[in-house]
Amino acid sequence: MESDKVLHVANFSTLFVCMVLKFPQIFVLINAKSTTGISLNSLLLELTGFIVFVTYQMYYDYPPPTYLEYPILIAQDVILMLLILHYNGSLKQSLIYAVVFVGGWQLLTVQKWIIDLAMSLCTFISAGSKFAQLQCLWQSKDSGQVSALSWGMATYTCFARIYTTSVTTGDMQVLVRFIVMALLNSWVLATVMYYRKRAGEVQKKQD
Repeated sequence: MESDKVLHVANFSTLFVCMVLKFPQIFVLINAKSTTGISLNSLLLELTGFIVFVTYQMYYDYPPPTYLEYPILIAQDVILMLLILHYNGSLKQSLIYAVVFVGGWQLLTVQKWIIDLAMSLCTFISAGSKFAQLQCLWQSKDSGQVSALSWGMATYTCFARIYTTSVTTGDMQVLVRFIVMALLNSWVLATVMYYRKRAGEVQKKQD
């Protein structure tokens, strides 16, 4: 009974956090009208991983509470992508991305082996998105408009999903993905905080 309560708390807290997870990043981007420190490639890879993951969960009829946040995250990522393209002056490319993502999503469920293969690659795709963001931070040496709050919330949801997956489906592919994502999200968060602290120290010296 106690474990059921913990499971419900983990599921619903994850859903609640994910409902607003990208909002801090979206608001920072709108206010700054600049994409400094934000990697478009990272976002595109993340979106791909989200689409593969939620399609896999639905294909195998997994309990909706274990993946309900992903359609919400996909919608937020699409908004974020449009904003980045807008501020980069390349909004017209959004049509190309829409065709590719919709077409790819339809292809995933054509054959069972396709969705299984895509899911086996999903961890690498999602990990690639984090490394793309890290590379962007390392190159610019500036956390710029990257929201530490959004990355902090993403880290929490991954740790929560490690628990919910282990006590519900026990799917090892899904579990490994969440463990890897939790570690990489923590790394990105630490990097953002490091460059933010360093920028603050430089500002103090200048003052």
